Amino acid sequence: METVRAAEAALMARLPEGALMQRAAAGLAAACAGLLPRVYGARVVLLVGSGDNGGDALYAGARLARRGAGVTAVLLGSAAHESGLAAFRAAGGRTTDDPFEALAAADLVLDGITGIGGRGGLRPDAVPIARAARGSNAVVVAVDLPSGVDADTGEVTGEALRADVTVTFGAYKPALLVDPAREYAGALRFVGIGLDPHLPGVPELEALQHEDVARLLPAPGAESDKYRRGVLGIVAGSTRYPGAAVLAVSGALRGGAGAVRYVGPAGDAVLARHPETLVHSGRPDKAGRVQAWVVGPGLGEGPGPVVAVAEVLASDVPVLVDADGLRGLDPAVVRARRPAATLLTPHAGEAAALLGVAREEVEAGRLAAVRELAGRFGATVLLKGSTTLVCGPDGGPVRVNPTGTPWLATAGSGDVLSGLAGSLLAAGIPAVEAASAAAYLHGLAARRAAAGRGGGAGAGPVTASEVAESLRGAWRDVVAPAS
Repeated sequence: METVRAAEAALMARLPEGALMQRAAAGLAAACAGLLPRVYGARVVLLVGSGDNGGDALYAGARLARRGAGVTAVLLGSAAHESGLAAFRAAGGRTTDDPFEALAAADLVLDGITGIGGRGGLRPDAVPIARAARGSNAVVVAVDLPSGVDADTGEVTGEALRADVTVTFGAYKPALLVDPAREYAGALRFVGIGLDPHLPGVPELEALQHEDVARLLPAPGAESDKYRRGVLGIVAGSTRYPGAAVLAVSGALRGGAGAVRYVGPAGDAVLARHPETLVHSGRPDKAGRVQAWVVGPGLGEGPGPVVAVAEVLASDVPVLVDADGLRGLDPAVVRARRPAATLLTPHAGEAAALLGVAREEVEAGRLAAVRELAGRFGATVLLKGSTTLVCGPDGGPVRVNPTGTPWLATAGSGDVLSGLAGSLLAAGIPAVEAASAAAYLHGLAARRAAAGRGGGAGAGPVTASEVAESLRGAWRDVVAPAS
């Protein structure tokens, strides 16, 4: 967030006083107008803090008042933005000492209590007002980001005001993309205010789009064979969990692998579903030529998974470690002279065990957790969950996957993701790109599966097998989107 603050300061130095706030307020007012059945006669309440977000709210309120809305401001904090308040009153806006009466009748509430500098949740005096706003029938619109969330980390350490819509200015803040704060933001509306030339070339966060992923995905050429397309080795499954092996192989085959070599005790189950799989019952290093390995899904407990992970990590090709393979993983082993990339794909509980903290700590600070894991293990980390994050070992931008859906919270979906990401590693795609593209396709496939084969707008429960089956369609949507 320091980069956004610096960009705003640089731009304000080149503009007349107040011009940047007026740009933001114009976009904010337009967004609010679009959320109302009509502006004239609408009842709008502004929750105004003492910072610039409060000023944005006041100037936007003045614009709505000039269009015939009845706009009431609730002034919170030590002092309201002076020129914003003057403009608001000149436009016919009024202030009130009874916020609860105004909120009970509101059609739209503008949350301008705190801004990007806010920390630690709402102040105690603002909490009952925020609760009343959320309990009303009004549409709650956050100014730049919901009040009470941490803009830099996405953490919510106190009470925050959950918005239906957030109108953000100039750049997306981490809190709008990373849970738990993301859940407070609602639908996002972006207003450009001219910050782009003043922002650094390397952002803190990135979110890929269709065209970005399309450039990453491999496409076979006229001279391709299974080895050029990539052979993936998969060490997964057990007599107790044979399905994990089947699902990982499913993800790999639908992720474009030229061939899959399966190593483990679930060979019969794998062949029954995917007869094209090359099955080996011995050690991984005797299975044959591969361009990458996936190890861990469904291996179970005991010494077996530890031995399998150690053997695979001793290879000279990229390795993805997931699920049971992560249990007790030693950072020194991962970092020790590996000539190729390592990709770890934990969920929050596994990440907590690797970091030696409580799961709740990871859930509350996902951005910090993924960065800590990547640095500690010297590996690329894909942290699964409500917000899937990808971080490389070099400390570059964290990738935020925009395609996820809660329907992915189903048994076996992570096994499909591992196979898919492993197939992209085997195709020669760098670990950060492979993880990001896999998460993107995985989310799209789940959305396709949830919408049903007819592609309707509705959604319903899905299984991991259905997610795997939908990968082909998701891939096609990305590389050849409908015009």
